Amino acid sequence: MTVIKTTYGRRSFLKCTALAGGGMMLGFSWLASCNPSPEEVKKMPKDWFEINGYIKIGENGLVTIMSPNPEIGQNVKTSMPMIVAEELDVDWNDVIVEQAPLNTEIFTRQLAGGSQSIRQGWDGLRMAGASARKMLVAAAAQAWQVPAEEITTREGVLIHEASGKSDSFGAFASAAAKLEVPTEVELKEPKDFKIIGTSRKNVDGLKIVTGQPLYGLDYSEEGMLIAMIAHPPAFGLKLKSFDDSSARSMPGIKDVFTMKTFNDDYSKSAFDTSAFTDLVVVVGQTTWEVMNAKKALNLTWEPIEETTETLSLFGREVTKRTPAGFESTQAHKSQMAEMAASGGKVVRRDGNPEDAFTGAAQVIERTYTCPFLAHNTMEPMNFFANVTDERAELVGPIQTPEFMERSVAERLGMTLEQVDIKMTRMGGGFGRRLYGHFLTEAGVISQRLKAPVKLVYSREDDMTFGTYRPSYHATYRAGLDENNNVIAFHVRTGGVPESPLAANRFPAGAVDNYLAEDWTIDSNITTGAFRAPRSNFIAGAEQSFLDELAELAGKDPIDFRLELLDRAQKNPVGEENDYEADRYAGVLKLVKEKSNWGKEDPDVHRGVSAYFCHNSYVAQVLDMTVESGKPVIQKVYCAIDCGIVVNPDAATNLAEGGVVDGIGHALYSQITFKDGVPEQNNFDKYKLIRHPEAPKSIEVHFVKSEIKPTGLGEPPFPPIMGAVANALYKATGTRHYDQPFLASKQSVLG
Repeated sequence: MTVIKTTYGRRSFLKCTALAGGGMMLGFSWLASCNPSPEEVKKMPKDWFEINGYIKIGENGLVTIMSPNPEIGQNVKTSMPMIVAEELDVDWNDVIVEQAPLNTEIFTRQLAGGSQSIRQGWDGLRMAGASARKMLVAAAAQAWQVPAEEITTREGVLIHEASGKSDSFGAFASAAAKLEVPTEVELKEPKDFKIIGTSRKNVDGLKIVTGQPLYGLDYSEEGMLIAMIAHPPAFGLKLKSFDDSSARSMPGIKDVFTMKTFNDDYSKSAFDTSAFTDLVVVVGQTTWEVMNAKKALNLTWEPIEETTETLSLFGREVTKRTPAGFESTQAHKSQMAEMAASGGKVVRRDGNPEDAFTGAAQVIERTYTCPFLAHNTMEPMNFFANVTDERAELVGPIQTPEFMERSVAERLGMTLEQVDIKMTRMGGGFGRRLYGHFLTEAGVISQRLKAPVKLVYSREDDMTFGTYRPSYHATYRAGLDENNNVIAFHVRTGGVPESPLAANRFPAGAVDNYLAEDWTIDSNITTGAFRAPRSNFIAGAEQSFLDELAELAGKDPIDFRLELLDRAQKNPVGEENDYEADRYAGVLKLVKEKSNWGKEDPDVHRGVSAYFCHNSYVAQVLDMTVESGKPVIQKVYCAIDCGIVVNPDAATNLAEGGVVDGIGHALYSQITFKDGVPEQNNFDKYKLIRHPEAPKSIEVHFVKSEIKPTGLGEPPFPPIMGAVANALYKATGTRHYDQPFLASKQSVLG
């Protein structure tokens, strides 16, 4: 057994409070939950009530677990309560889950991002369940007058075998609530898990497929108005004037006005990104009426001036320059090529790469690029707000409620205590909903109208508002000696407006002479985190280059990677390598085994790729055939080391989704610009992968592990892009260096 203290940092991690109705409550800093249908659970306890941040046990043994983390489809609403239920030793069928509102006094890191929910919640979730169990055991020991160490639990029942006594958790919940929280608890060993590691259905699954209201766009209150915004048609423009006379006279329209998302003296934080903060707002009775009135606006725009502002990014101040002028994709490409040719800032240097390249028998250099991408969540941005003089109630889909609470409170001139944010399930996030300007906008609109309002972005509003995945550029160079060993490696990367460089990742640590440089180009096109930030490009570029380097060396692509990883494991270069070479090699060996690498059909063209990000390791093999002159993806094999897998079905779903998503972006997706105007504003011009274009099958394998869980929502996404490129080369004989690979072609998979 692992013994763990029930404290976390400077404050008590658990606290105990007696509940009305004989319940037991444990408040703690990390929980999520599941919600079975009424037919699947016992009759609800009498006097059942809800508060923030707790395990609640009713007198009949039902357990409610609140879920503080936002749910964006990563299934934390099922997997996180499984962890609590495991240590509590309750029957999974007796668990009910409810989504918690934002409460920074009780919860920490109420955030969906960085594939961190399970990883960072692991200890706290287990602690909460184990502490509740220990208190129940203590209460039963007092009642039965037996030693606590003689009492065992099984699926919500306390048992004393020597006396033959047993009863449900509910029978002792009231007594347990009066006890002190133990100073330390024993946690189960992984070999004793009964719930963790087993597949449990998505607790919202039935509601999702039957169309029950779960999402922000579903939310409605009596008397609620609909609002929409108009923003400049191009980056580099701002509002000059507007004529709303026609719009105001249209049916159902209540008001038309201008607004500022942020006050001029506001110091923005990490998630306050917003390209356009001077907006025109149209408010009316229905979405259709507001959309038509918006079209009737006569808007005049003018160029922006260059600005410089200081942002507060997680405790450090960063100066951001926003240039004036209109940007275009062609200009970006030229600028990036010039920056790459002129050198960059040295981020890491091992050995003497310049001399090594001079003495190399063979040198290879290749350049890779990718475009801006829109997040394009199926549910466009939206938020409900009802702001009165006393309080602000906000309801909707947001990944960063804690950060947005501060932003909206300052904008509305309220205290944090006056702001109440409730989280709905999200119809996609991918990083877009980290940036909650739309929440603040909804609050400002409601405050002005003194009425409940739901702000809704159209697809065109959403796709042209910015906060895109940046456009990137990477040049790789490598030198081989006369025995085809890698003796020099150089990567120089950059982008608009950030670099994707991860200087301490593989093959850093595997090559004696290694150089990593980067550069950036300022832009007035706003960008933000996109699923697996930076890794979503650099993984594909790196893995494409390693394949071509392996071919030059005359080595099998997997064996070539394993050879480098063997060096990194046995005799690593440098001390800052941020990956474990043995685990990295492990997923490559697993995918090699499961895909029968080296024994393939000659008509099947295979690409391999592997990458480490978000603390997890993923290797993939993609099988492609050519039918009627078109490449068709037949199968993808995926091997993952993410530590302990809490819910295998949910984990498999995450991997499958990442694979399909990555293939689509690699082949088709892009946002391009001409004179500051996004040239794609809806799905008729912005291509996403369609069902017939997805792999015919995806086979996911997890490394068996007792290591604490690591990230999974993002790691399967980046490497698949390299596997696509490498398979395309095998199928067509052509290397692909610029994403999207098939942008100029019609649908070619399927």
